[in-house]
Amino acid sequence: MNKLDQLKKVTTVVADTGDFNSILQYKPTDATTNPTLLLAVAQKEEYRHLVQEAVAWGKKQAGSEKEQIEHILDKLSVNFGIEILKIVPGRVSTELDAHLSFDRDSSVEKARHLIDLYAAEGIAKERILIKIASTWEGIKAAEILEKEGIHCNLTLLFGFAQAVACADANVTLISPFVGRILDWYKKSTGKESYPPEEDPGVLSVKRIYHYYKKFGYKTIIMGASFRNMGEIEQLAGCDYLTISPKFLEDFRNDEGSLPQKLSAEESQSFDIEKVTMDEKTYRWMMNEDAMATEKLAEGIRNFSRDLEKLENYVKTFM
Repeated sequence: MNKLDQLKKVTTVVADTGDFNSILQYKPTDATTNPTLLLAVAQKEEYRHLVQEAVAWGKKQAGSEKEQIEHILDKLSVNFGIEILKIVPGRVSTELDAHLSFDRDSSVEKARHLIDLYAAEGIAKERILIKIASTWEGIKAAEILEKEGIHCNLTLLFGFAQAVACADANVTLISPFVGRILDWYKKSTGKESYPPEEDPGVLSVKRIYHYYKKFGYKTIIMGASFRNMGEIEQLAGCDYLTISPKFLEDFRNDEGSLPQKLSAEESQSFDIEKVTMDEKTYRWMMNEDAMATEKLAEGIRNFSRDLEKLENYVKTFM
């Protein structure tokens, strides 16, 4: 049995790609996308028709050109999501506009709109995860949406404060970014590498995992953004892992042993203090965590830039 098959026995594997061929090849349960991934696949010739259909639909909507482009981008995200859902048996994550990261009410409104677009195509909201940045406002938006039965994936999660606030808000799923945490520590310390078991991103996810399991939180932990196979192997047993096609291929071609590293039973033996989370505590803990603060801001900026590039690309079809 190869390592990918072994991993699937203890962890739900999610494809971190918008490329349908890759999803077909590795047969993950779910798939997740973001503006960076959409920008990459939307420019491929085989997916041009999805862009053209979104543009044609958006141009029929009332409003200024700016508003029409916003409609087109929403429809494009949904078009890709629908195609992915034809392949995966589970759910697809569809990301909100990064510009809404600090706007609770607009995030709620946009999420409802995306769910309506899916519903118009016969897709039930149970198969969608709305992907929102793990700012305080984003977490509070997710709390509202979850009460409406709209499930959320809180992304760009780097710090423990974000994880605790998400669990308290009863969000469906969080995506801690393992590799980006490693990037920050390598740059900050000057160390060229870390052993997988000492990887700061791995340790961060393990801390969150044990905290959630110790206190019985139902929020799913989905490790994301990996830099090497060792990070993934150290998190075998985590609820979900979203993995790029390159690493999925590497795991499929590796016939070695893959031991389970995380289990909810083990978490019960840990002496962990429960955190009481409110906005002031969240903001102070984030302020004290330079890595989480910097990587969250950087992630929002980068997704925003890629969304603007996607806007410019769809304009060429108008």
